[in-house]
Amino acid sequence: MSGGPLSGVKVLELAGIGPAPFAGMALADLGAEVVRVDRPGGSGFFPGAEHLDLLNRGKKSVLLDLKRPEAVEAVLAMVAEADVLIEGYRPGVAERLGLGPDACHARNPRLVYGRMTGWGQDGPLAQTAGHDIGYIALTGALHAIGEAGGPPQIPLNLVGDFGGGGNYLVIGVLAALREADRSGRGQVVDAAIVDGTAHLLAGTHMIMAAGAWVDERGANLLDGGAPFYSVYETSDGRHMAVGALEPKFYVELLTALGLDEDPRKQHDRSRWPELRARIATAFAGRSQAEWSAIFTGSDACVAPVMSLREAADHPHIRARGSIVEHDGLLQPAPAPRFSLTPTALGTPPPVPGRHTVEVLDAWGVDAAALIESGAAVRVPTDDAQDPS
Repeated sequence: MSGGPLSGVKVLELAGIGPAPFAGMALADLGAEVVRVDRPGGSGFFPGAEHLDLLNRGKKSVLLDLKRPEAVEAVLAMVAEADVLIEGYRPGVAERLGLGPDACHARNPRLVYGRMTGWGQDGPLAQTAGHDIGYIALTGALHAIGEAGGPPQIPLNLVGDFGGGGNYLVIGVLAALREADRSGRGQVVDAAIVDGTAHLLAGTHMIMAAGAWVDERGANLLDGGAPFYSVYETSDGRHMAVGALEPKFYVELLTALGLDEDPRKQHDRSRWPELRARIATAFAGRSQAEWSAIFTGSDACVAPVMSLREAADHPHIRARGSIVEHDGLLQPAPAPRFSLTPTALGTPPPVPGRHTVEVLDAWGVDAAALIESGAAVRVPTDDAQDPS
């Protein structure tokens, strides 16, 4: 992929699942050359459908058997040419493979070595298996999401894997690249989902410290406890999201709903149950489409709740190109946007091993010898399925 603010940056990604590949995708979206080192047998959730894995868009793939010393040596040779390496193994696995930070920094002292885990590189749970739901549970984030009196609600794997995980790995890598440019020294970036998720809760901790947040679900200003910051069902079984926090926006909400309420009593919690019932009754009187038309152009901060597929057709999302169909796949466009070095969607997700020969040769590694020994694999592909 050419263009983007990271054009010229070379990234090696040791194949894994979830937040590390997301970070690799983000770096590729920003213009970096990202080479994913896949392993025989696959490493994704959907074997046989790797060409649909959007977390690998914009990347190239080499297939190496890291149980073979020749393959490990090939990766180390590539490390000498790389700016960044990212891996998502449990602590100690990369070291056992011979690809830990010490081995890599011996080849390239400027290398930014990004590590992505759930629990972190140390601590009592560091060697324990886990997934997004458990990581966000221990930070308090999961406890805070859900209706009053009900169980915690799972926010997909956005808060942990991608918000507190992949995004923080990208932040760490970019900061470490800045330091490497300044000092010539690389370093290890220890990105843990528990750390990132806890960091995302800074604003919530601030509100709690101020005494404006009770440590329970569905009882606060931003968790659905407030009737003017909640979700309501419409007459057709759809929903509208309401976020009328500021007084002037709250007045617009009341006006649009036709409710005779004293706006000065917006934060009178004793009236919230009655107010919620009145708002719910009003929304139940019209369809989502009708309410969407009523609130178009309004500052009441009300929006229709769209499905994933519907979102792409919303006029604003379509005008911005935030979600697009590219190479036959519905997917989000790169974000954020840059005025001087604009980004663009790169090549589609490659079948593992699609670029083994091309990449190894370009990075100064003898591809033919590795393939002959069985340490590397060149996978023939159907170009109709894998146009990368």
